[in-house]
Amino acid sequence: MKIDVVFDTVCPWCFIGKRRLARALSLRPGTRAELRWRPFLLNPDMPLEGMDRAYYLERKFGSSYRVQRIQAAAQLAGEPDGIDFAFERIAHMPSSMQSHRLIAWAAAQCPPDHDCVSALVDALYRAFFQQGEDIGDIAVLRRLAEEAGLSGRAAAAYLESDAGFAAVESDNSRLHRLGVSGVPCFILNGTYAVSGAQEPDMLARMIDIARESDPGGVSAG
Repeated sequence: MKIDVVFDTVCPWCFIGKRRLARALSLRPGTRAELRWRPFLLNPDMPLEGMDRAYYLERKFGSSYRVQRIQAAAQLAGEPDGIDFAFERIAHMPSSMQSHRLIAWAAAQCPPDHDCVSALVDALYRAFFQQGEDIGDIAVLRRLAEEAGLSGRAAAAYLESDAGFAAVESDNSRLHRLGVSGVPCFILNGTYAVSGAQEPDMLARMIDIARESDPGGVSAG
């Protein structure tokens, strides 16, 4: 089964959705799933160097009260999946472009028997949401690539080049044209699109339905 995971690395609900998908797959141990990570830019106009987090939140959500409610909901939802969000540690809001470029590069480097991309995505989420690190910074990304079993030197060289920008932007635009308006979104076997950080039982049922259906319909390309 091919599962296209449409996500952004600065999306707390995508972090939750990743953990819930893993739990759903554990409920279906006979399912061999190939996860394909598809970039979705929640903040496409964010400068590559990012910006102050407090300024970003005020501009996006309008009030500190609304921000607190949104973050509290994510914290509560993440607890069953072992996610301890530390929003108070995040001082800088990064562009997610660099992390998406790194993930795309990693997908081309990973050997078939090693799921280093999923490990990298999880490392990015933990670094940002639990440690408050700037995942738009190349030095941080180099270290995270190494933690995922990749060459940090090669990763940094790639990120310092101009490669991969157009591909991320193209993928993001294509997914918008397909009707994806929010993340996470899971596209199962090119057939069913499931939006939101759904509970593992719901995702498991959708996996069952997709396995029984012929491929076709919605496709992430």
